[in-house]
Amino acid sequence: MSIPPSISTAKAADTAPDAKRRSRQIAVVMMLVAASLAVASALHLSGAVGAGPKPFDPTDAGIAEAVIGAVLVAGAAALLRAPDRGRPFAMGATVLAIVGFLVGLNFTARPGHTPDLVYHIAVLPILVGSLAVQVRSRRGSP
Repeated sequence: MSIPPSISTAKAADTAPDAKRRSRQIAVVMMLVAASLAVASALHLSGAVGAGPKPFDPTDAGIAEAVIGAVLVAGAAALLRAPDRGRPFAMGATVLAIVGFLVGLNFTARPGHTPDLVYHIAVLPILVGSLAVQVRSRRGSP
């Protein structure tokens, strides 16, 4: 027995606002992480965060944070502009951020700089959760 078109259309109409809302929520999370990266980048580039032992370099960290933040903003903008077409860009930006945070965690864990370590450990699950929601909310998923 098949579902009558009127019921199928109603179900699709009910999930469309949910998908848009979910895309907006993901974009907001991405922008909040990008804002936190902008602050971290400014702190590293200004010298407010002291240099740790090698191989940590605050200038390199600041540049990496700025680039990752810019990519997250671009991914969020793509997702807000056209959720279906922007989703791959948002997912790619989030994957880049996760990889960047893993690299950053590796650099901050060695010298044990507590604020950087806590920041990476706190934000990494947010990024992973955001990616999980993006993967689950692919086109056609409830």
